[in-house]
Amino acid sequence: MAAKKSNQSRPHPKVKPIGPFTLALDIGGTGLKAAILDVKGNMVTDRLRILTPEHCPPRLMLSKLKELVAMLPPTAPAYNRISVGFPGVVREGRIYTAHNLGTQPWIKFDLATALQKQFGKPCRVLNDADLQGLAAVGKYGGKGVEMVITLGTGVGSSLFENGRLLPHMEFAHHPLRNGQTYEEQLGDVTLKEVGKKRWSKRVRIAIQTLRDLINFDHLYIGGGNAEKIKFKLPPDVSIIPNTLGMIGGIYLWRD
Repeated sequence: MAAKKSNQSRPHPKVKPIGPFTLALDIGGTGLKAAILDVKGNMVTDRLRILTPEHCPPRLMLSKLKELVAMLPPTAPAYNRISVGFPGVVREGRIYTAHNLGTQPWIKFDLATALQKQFGKPCRVLNDADLQGLAAVGKYGGKGVEMVITLGTGVGSSLFENGRLLPHMEFAHHPLRNGQTYEEQLGDVTLKEVGKKRWSKRVRIAIQTLRDLINFDHLYIGGGNAEKIKFKLPPDVSIIPNTLGMIGGIYLWRD
């Protein structure tokens, strides 16, 4: 399968990139993405993307990631380490939930160790929304209570206080309205069923619910569906580029 260059990839740095270089992998329910970052978090290759197979167990995922990484250009610098964003609960490199990939085969699977063995480089894995949040807070904020939600195949969330990532909480699977969770109300399947206008009304309700629950100073909204919101956001809510899900990989290697 030919890899597709994302139309959201960043231009290559004008100055010569400096290592160590990080292979950033973004595992999504519908797409797998890869790029190489320099020590400052700049993308030094285009962001490549292939489709995620349906019901993708660990062995198949490892095979698809190997396929994707092999598509990086031969001119790309050799990477020294690997960062991975994964759509589920991750603890010390092990997967505990993977709702959009088929959870059962993933429970307690040591993805970090498996990728380290496959590619021969040290690997760190974090929840994808946490990873995107690290990049957003590092780039735009770092003060007060900040929250990140991602709107894509499912819904991701991360929470920060003065730039420090708090223990991961699965807001996506908490009830939002009418007996349904955030993911059921705001996921990609629902967006296609009800359309952008009705979906956007639900996003508005979710923002207010999270404001009442978290009392955030700022809320960042990322993910592939963030740009489909059809109302003006308040000053303390902003949309962030989906590329931050890749760029956040550099923060896993910063003290």
